[in-house]
Amino acid sequence: QVQLVESGGGLVQAGGSLRLSCAASGRTFSTYTMGWFRQIPGKEREFVAAIRWSGSNTNYADSVKNRFTISRDNAKKTVYLQMNSLKPEDTGVYYCAAASSIIIRTITREYDYWGQGTQVTVSS
Repeated sequence: QVQLVESGGGLVQAGGSLRLSCAASGRTFSTYTMGWFRQIPGKEREFVAAIRWSGSNTNYADSVKNRFTISRDNAKKTVYLQMNSLKPEDTGVYYCAAASSIIIRTITREYDYWGQGTQVTVSS
């Protein structure tokens, strides 16, 4: 069992930066692929970024490549999402998720555990 708690969301102007954190509980955090997804009202939850258990591989949605960076600290059981050059279209609720897989996953149904989400609002 893994419990996830996100933090770090807020209101920022376009071009600004935010760093999201996701603190996990559970003994097997280091074996999980971790992902970030986002959702705006009326739309499906969409993949943002994911990182393999070892941190050696990452995957990003095209819309955030070269702006967002996912990282993890297995000793602290925490995964991060550094978001730079934010745009109004990055606005949404950001969710942290864990998948019991050694392969990076990008689809919501492949993830086993979810956090409650943190709101990110980017003003123009």
